[in-house]
Amino acid sequence: MSSDFDDLEDRFQEAASDVIFKLLARVPENNIRPRLEPTARLAALLGEPQNSYRVIHLTGTNGKTSTARFIDQILRELGLRVGRLTSPHLVRLNERIVIDGDPVSNEVLVAIWNDIEPIVELVDEQLESEGEPKLTFFEVLTVLAFAVFADAPVDVVVLEVGMGGSWDATNIATADVAVFTPIGLDHTDRLGSTLAEIAQTKAGIIKNGSIVVTAAQQSEALAAIESVSSGVGERIFFAGRDFDVTKHENIDFAQRISIRTLVSDYQDLEIPVLGKHQSDNFVLAVAAVEAFLGGGQHRLVDDVVRASAAQISSPGRLQVLEKSPLVLLDAAHNPHGAKALAAALKDDFDAPYVVGVISVLQGKDADGFFAELSEHLVELVITRSGSDRAMSIEDLVEIASKYFEPDSIHVEPKPYEALAKAKQLLPDNGNRAVLV
Repeated sequence: MSSDFDDLEDRFQEAASDVIFKLLARVPENNIRPRLEPTARLAALLGEPQNSYRVIHLTGTNGKTSTARFIDQILRELGLRVGRLTSPHLVRLNERIVIDGDPVSNEVLVAIWNDIEPIVELVDEQLESEGEPKLTFFEVLTVLAFAVFADAPVDVVVLEVGMGGSWDATNIATADVAVFTPIGLDHTDRLGSTLAEIAQTKAGIIKNGSIVVTAAQQSEALAAIESVSSGVGERIFFAGRDFDVTKHENIDFAQRISIRTLVSDYQDLEIPVLGKHQSDNFVLAVAAVEAFLGGGQHRLVDDVVRASAAQISSPGRLQVLEKSPLVLLDAAHNPHGAKALAAALKDDFDAPYVVGVISVLQGKDADGFFAELSEHLVELVITRSGSDRAMSIEDLVEIASKYFEPDSIHVEPKPYEALAKAKQLLPDNGNRAVLV
């Protein structure tokens, strides 16, 4: 019996790998096209699965995935069935499509793909006959996720944009609540060269009747969000005015915080994530759920918030991989994220002796990234991740040399050996850490 089960699992794994191969063979997500009609066309032919549930839609520059995970946790603690779409994935593509806290199974992924593949091919043919490129990886993935959630079915979907907002494939959904994490300069080749332009694009997720909940923003970004919200949104809630973190202290690899939300206060919550920015993400998540369930008028049960706080996680965001020596994994990939990371190294870890293991994707602002971390990393080990988009080691060394002395820059092409090298560079004792 066990052998039969193992054979079935192997077949589903093989079939899922085939689905993922077909998705990845399409135009990659770093080459997202600023268009919405093809995604809407595919969804229409499938019966508009994105309209089968309510939606909390998130955009911003940093903190989207963490905030989405926190919102998901609170909603599930309240007894709702929740779907979540985030990007990118850390290990398996299944991680992006989550139902009730678990990545979509290979069995479900294959079954839904088999249902929609003929329609995907039909839309591809239509687009090519019109002189348009076929559906991209992210366009197909988004509709696949919508179909998975409709089939489950779920009560609510927590939906993270792929890039921007107005023309992002996820924007065929209608947001009950539009959530904005902090906005900074990123993807300037696609979204605009100023904060105002970028925020204007991101504000496209605000729909008629949406309630807007936004983290603290720089004035130009906030003005753009307010402008769009005043025209179509139902109301807008701001961090600092309507909700905030009132107390924050570091405890053993966690934080103890008190928060003021749209309708209440919650005292001495313990959250097992690191970095003051994560406490900001958590209060943003609570405010978003309050806006979603009661228009910001009804208090959540204290035990629900407390239990949710205790269970949140954010893999790849100041994640502790080892404690002796301390090894931290962080996916910061732009200057805005690097600034938050630098603050955490100072405030949460008392500015330890940090050796950074660094790889950066092409198209990212490596110059700005190194500038933000230059006073917080003592030594660097430059490596190259397995991604085809990874910047060359030579280019990274050249950029890093603007901010670090030559004898503090080391090279190890293989990531695992780079980590081993970084550990060797640590002093024998004292406050020390490796940042990957």
